[in-house]
Amino acid sequence: MTNIILETKDLTKTFGAHKAVDEVNITAYEGEVFGFLGPNGAGKTTTLGMTLGLVHATSGEVCVMGERVTPNRVHALRQVGALLGAPAFVPYLSAWDNLDLLARLSPNVDKKRIGEVLELVGMSDAARRKVGKFSTGMKQRIGIAMALLHRPRFVILDEPTNGLDPAGMREIRQLLRTLAKNGTSVLLSSHLLNEVQQVCDRIAVLNRGRVVAQGRVEDLLNAQKPSVRLTVGDVSAAVRALELLSGVENVQASGDTLFVMGVTSQVLMNHLLQNHIIPTEISAQKNDLESLFMDVTSDDGR
Repeated sequence: MTNIILETKDLTKTFGAHKAVDEVNITAYEGEVFGFLGPNGAGKTTTLGMTLGLVHATSGEVCVMGERVTPNRVHALRQVGALLGAPAFVPYLSAWDNLDLLARLSPNVDKKRIGEVLELVGMSDAARRKVGKFSTGMKQRIGIAMALLHRPRFVILDEPTNGLDPAGMREIRQLLRTLAKNGTSVLLSSHLLNEVQQVCDRIAVLNRGRVVAQGRVEDLLNAQKPSVRLTVGDVSAAVRALELLSGVENVQASGDTLFVMGVTSQVLMNHLLQNHIIPTEISAQKNDLESLFMDVTSDDGR
């Protein structure tokens, strides 16, 4: 049985009358990349703050590797690496010296390990350059190196590809999969849904402080309602016909194009032909994480 690396139980945080995190229950397992998603203001940062012992929970609890974490109880976090927000450096020191400074605070981290993490994030060639001269993407790479320096069993990364070009983003995605394959669990918080879909095994989606979706990415996408795009000559006649078709949940028109949710393309086509409407184009829309995200975080989804 796969070990649980992170578990929250009815985790709640209120600020005055505002409930920022509302009875959140998430579970991430050893050796997986777990995506943590949500619109701005959903409660992700507050949840991560409680996970890292930076914020007191109002109620509920968070456990990392089976140990409860609070601001006064952070023993489990010795095996956790994290990159939240913009990484902090001594700007007049080189990348190597910044990592060396951090390594002195961690037992069993030697010079060899510094070289290893610089290689992992593709920064070996810039190791002796001053960090203050780095681009945003280069600083982000060094921030990831810092999170990995002490060989954590669990690493939490918030927008790790911020500032990277497409090639750099791909390298970091590959790194995350390699980490998981080698036994390091990863929690990835990102607004880049295509990136999350490519790299994550499981996800949780937060909206207004509550978990609105959680599970394997593949299972969540397969559970989405079918969606069909079609082009017709008489949009009004097609809409009237679709109003009579059982299972149709939503019809949106854009010019001569209709987007229909709730029925398959075959059922839709048969119904339109019975009503003497022949589409000039029809195609089933591929389920993706963006459509799932928009569905579960919309007002209707709420």
